[in-house]
Amino acid sequence: MDIRELADVFKALGDPTRLQILALLNVRDCCVCELVPLFGISQPAVSKHLARLRAARLVRENRRGQWVFYSLNRERLKEIVAAIDPLPGLSGPLKELANRGPAPMCSAEPTTGTPAAVTPTAVIKGEVR
Repeated sequence: MDIRELADVFKALGDPTRLQILALLNVRDCCVCELVPLFGISQPAVSKHLARLRAARLVRENRRGQWVFYSLNRERLKEIVAAIDPLPGLSGPLKELANRGPAPMCSAEPTTGTPAAVTPTAVIKGEVR
């Protein structure tokens, strides 16, 4: 997964309603007609949120007769976690910045002792502060 695709996924996740939809789909598959009363928004609005999640491949749809049920695409979530873990490290630019000293308008001291193998997933899990 390239960085642009990953950014697109995060844009899809950047809406509270879409995050709540994903949380519900984590429990069970749902139809649009079930989601409308839960969110108190129109059916077209729910469908638009689901379309955005579908475009990012975060949800799947499954037709059951005249109804379309949506489910969480768990494989895609695994891909996202796998893509986040090896994001390019930026320790080089941070070291260069530290070597220059504080910026003229910045009184903050550069921090040291950051573990070399810090990954975004480790930060999210609270393994690193």
